[in-house]
Amino acid sequence: MRIVIAEDQALLREGIVALLREKGFDVVAQAEDGPGLLRVLSGHKPDLAIVDVRLPPTFTDEGIRAALEARAKYPGLGVLILSAYVEPVYTAELLDSGGEGGVGYLLKERVGDVKAFVAAVENVARGGTALDREVVSELVRRRDPDGTDGALGALTPREREVLGLMAEGRTNTAIARALVVTPGAVEKHISNIFSKLDLPASDEDHRRVLAVLAFLRTG
Repeated sequence: MRIVIAEDQALLREGIVALLREKGFDVVAQAEDGPGLLRVLSGHKPDLAIVDVRLPPTFTDEGIRAALEARAKYPGLGVLILSAYVEPVYTAELLDSGGEGGVGYLLKERVGDVKAFVAAVENVARGGTALDREVVSELVRRRDPDGTDGALGALTPREREVLGLMAEGRTNTAIARALVVTPGAVEKHISNIFSKLDLPASDEDHRRVLAVLAFLRTG
């Protein structure tokens, strides 16, 4: 798996590079700003770009803008955004950008949870989603405060819990642990979610992504 990283804080960037290489990932290039990210993407054609939201020179939204441009140019590119804050508007833009590659949005503090961070990297690189639980909670609060948005309004509270955990990129086993239920119960909930969101049988991972996107785009 080939990865590029765009992060202006040298210490954090080098720490992420060292961590990923230790776990067997091929970090092929690094950048400190948006234009640098686009240059290394052109030269290395990676599977995944890990990008800070706020990059030089203004430290506002240069990182997300570069990531959106990258997804337009390279539809299969996975993008994992890192941010110091919960900024749902940026997550929404990333989700709405289209493309075939996976998307992720994590708070920087999550990098310290090595197992979870590596799992997020792998999931996004495979075309899945990995969204920080705080971002998911804020998106749900903003977009569907009454639980009545279209087909999502048909979901039970438990099914919405399961779908929220799916948005974090958790496996069925991890969801079962979090909700203290059996994996079989989780599978039943997910089957009901697919049915209620009118997602017919196809590749399981693809349906999970579509369900999550429906969950986060509605509203």
